[in-house]
Amino acid sequence: MTVRDVARDAYREALPALAASLVGGLFAGVVLSGMRAELRAVPGLLVLVPALLATRGNVYGSLGARISTALHQGLIEPRVRGGDERLRAAVSAALANGLLVSTFAAVAAFSILTVLGDSTAPLPVLVATAMLSGLFSGVALAGVVVTAVFAGYRRGRDPDTLVGPLVTTTGDLFGMLFLLVAVRLVLFVVGVI
Repeated sequence: MTVRDVARDAYREALPALAASLVGGLFAGVVLSGMRAELRAVPGLLVLVPALLATRGNVYGSLGARISTALHQGLIEPRVRGGDERLRAAVSAALANGLLVSTFAAVAAFSILTVLGDSTAPLPVLVATAMLSGLFSGVALAGVVVTAVFAGYRRGRDPDTLVGPLVTTTGDLFGMLFLLVAVRLVLFVVGVI
């Protein structure tokens, strides 16, 4: 196999995922632009958006890489089984990391905005929004990552090529959608909506 063949195969595998990533990112931007009322109701929420989206990409990209490596090494089979302890542990760790980092991002945003003298929503509102968003998007992302990595592997695709663009796209898309759901839920509970 020549270098040209390898490059052609890599582009053929990655190009559809990259195109989907572009469309997903644009859709996430549309969701963000429609959140004006929520962003006004929860000062400091806009500061959290980049941190939460980056968190989704980092945590669930790592999950995809972990699963991909386990597939390449033959440690797991490319099918979802309830008894696969390694897969359950990887997904559980990703969910826990996502929640932990979301909480840390909310506390950090609150602290920084307070030190700078900017207005900010109460800490419990920011933390609850970040945690709910992290939980909802984490469950969805874990399902998408596991399904896509297994399906790609069974079809002879390199899961490492799929994971990056896939997590970027779904992380942005689900991250923004579930952030909107979470903030509306929190505002409803505290009686703002």
